[in-house]
Amino acid sequence: MHRHIEKQSIERIGWLRAAVLGANDGIISTASLMVGVASASTSTSQVLVAGFASLAAGAMAMAAGEYVSVSSQADTEAADLARERRELDDQPEHELVELAEIYEARGVSKELALQVARQLTAHDALHTHARDELGITETSTAQPVQAALTSALTFSAGAIVPVLTAILAPPASIQLAIPVISLIFLAALGTVSARAGGAGIIKPTIRVAFWGAMAMVVTGLVGALIGKAL
Repeated sequence: MHRHIEKQSIERIGWLRAAVLGANDGIISTASLMVGVASASTSTSQVLVAGFASLAAGAMAMAAGEYVSVSSQADTEAADLARERRELDDQPEHELVELAEIYEARGVSKELALQVARQLTAHDALHTHARDELGITETSTAQPVQAALTSALTFSAGAIVPVLTAILAPPASIQLAIPVISLIFLAALGTVSARAGGAGIIKPTIRVAFWGAMAMVVTGLVGALIGKAL
């Protein structure tokens, strides 16, 4: 029971970190773009158009990029498994020794390592080699569609924060409200991510807030300069 709970906690932390990363990207990129537009124009409608465009484009870009990346990983895993399957069929004794050497390198005695390798090979040779030789497990197996949807949804969840801020805030205070509210949410996400990983919360929170603020400052200055030039 203890091992089962620990495994679930590890899986949950991995998903939480990925979700926080996607939300961070959504907040920073969308808020920065909206701040840049707000610095160049006083039109609330233009700021909102920029926000919604950033949300849609960013979500699609994240989904497409993640799908392509994870699909490449899945192709590599499939090729590795196919090669391992052939090697198990063509030279089973060599693969058995190779597996035993892996366990021996991890600190198991030579005799016990060979015994463990024989037992695991008899149970499920391909699964054993995939896990212990290739590092492919059920929790790490690439799932392109799932990764793409997760990236798109988490990005959108983050991007909606500055968009809703622009909708709800008085027009005169949009340029200030967007970065302030966005930084508050970034700090909160940094805290959640740190707690999920068991780390201290101060440094991660300051780090994500600092770089988020820098991104908004830079795009704000660029927007102001272009707005004056035009």
